[in-house]
Amino acid sequence: MPSTLLSDLPTKPISASSLPDPSFSFFQSKPMSSLRVYPDLTSRVYPEPDHRRIDHFDRLPDSLLLLVFNKIGDVKALGRCCVVSRRFHSLVPQVENVVVRVDCVISDDDSSPSASASDKSRAPFSSLFRLVFGGIVKPLQALGQFLGPRRSSSSSSSASSLAVGNEDDGGELEQAGVTHHSPTQVLKNFNEIRFLRIELPSGELGIDDGVLLKWRADFGSTLDNCVILGASSVIQPGPNKPNDVVSGSGDGVCPANAVTDDNGSIPDSFYTNGGLKLRVVWTISSLIAASARHYLLQPIISEHKTLDSLVLTDADGQGVLYMNREQLEELRVKPLSASSASKRTLVPALNMRLWYAPQLELPDGVVLKGATLVAIRPSEQSNPKKEVSDLSWVSTAFEEPYGTAAKMLVKRRTYCLEMNSF
Repeated sequence: MPSTLLSDLPTKPISASSLPDPSFSFFQSKPMSSLRVYPDLTSRVYPEPDHRRIDHFDRLPDSLLLLVFNKIGDVKALGRCCVVSRRFHSLVPQVENVVVRVDCVISDDDSSPSASASDKSRAPFSSLFRLVFGGIVKPLQALGQFLGPRRSSSSSSSASSLAVGNEDDGGELEQAGVTHHSPTQVLKNFNEIRFLRIELPSGELGIDDGVLLKWRADFGSTLDNCVILGASSVIQPGPNKPNDVVSGSGDGVCPANAVTDDNGSIPDSFYTNGGLKLRVVWTISSLIAASARHYLLQPIISEHKTLDSLVLTDADGQGVLYMNREQLEELRVKPLSASSASKRTLVPALNMRLWYAPQLELPDGVVLKGATLVAIRPSEQSNPKKEVSDLSWVSTAFEEPYGTAAKMLVKRRTYCLEMNSF
């Protein structure tokens, strides 16, 4: 057999692809557990998202966030929310349900730092009081930034009566190192408010300890109706009730253990011992407080056309002013009859109905001494025949247990009074 010389072999180079895979047998013989796993290079180019960095609020729809904000309501908390993100910043102005809690009350002529806080809280009887906020400087400054520039409107002249400070300082007042803001300024760029509740720090009426005085007033452009419930003293239920409880008002209330012939009539001592005079003071004071509150609301009502309901109350639960959508629209359309000197809405001539009980025991055991209920309406709206049968607006004016007291009193003998406008 002829030998093959090395020079006789083909000189064409052999490609690597034509050679057998040297690792083939290795992969076939090694168990799978010993295989070396190489990382997927695509994960470096397209990394998996870090779930710890996902903001789950971004996955919620705007409608759900607005539902949460409406449940919050409080304007101070909303001021903090609006600085969390740009999205929150854009959603807060769309809140429909807003609650404004006023921290302190400053009157127009109250510039001296020596004025006491109690004097400030009674300011409506002497001059227009200003509702201002304090103690929330940083959040409220952020809220002021969110509110943006002051909107121009036809009510700008009336709004200045509620602004704290002058226009140069942005409607703010610096007092004791705390910046205060008026409700008009705080609410100026809420665009969709439907339900607004403003709460004063305390009631305007200074009453003695143990005396009960509550009022509710409904206003349009002027007073629609007002209901006042008062008692010279309140006895809470207890195991040992005093046998002799004398009212401090001197209105002819009998001792608790006395037996009286209560036929629904007012006793003679009610007129001679100052009982009637005290009720007149309660009535006039409540009407003045209600009309002063109504006067303050003008710029807010003019600015926010979307309002369906407005409530101005106080932390003591002493008085509540209500306005529904029809009444709000009436105030915008019909000129307001106001007293510029006393800074309150003028009250027209009134017809009043009074119910009185020397002692009224409620189902829960609470006893009202010298219980008095007064229902007030403008004379031009009063219809005596209709009012006799329709007293639902009187008996439903207060929450329990005082609603029950009103229902019990309207069943007693009625006394009619009249009052001129003031």
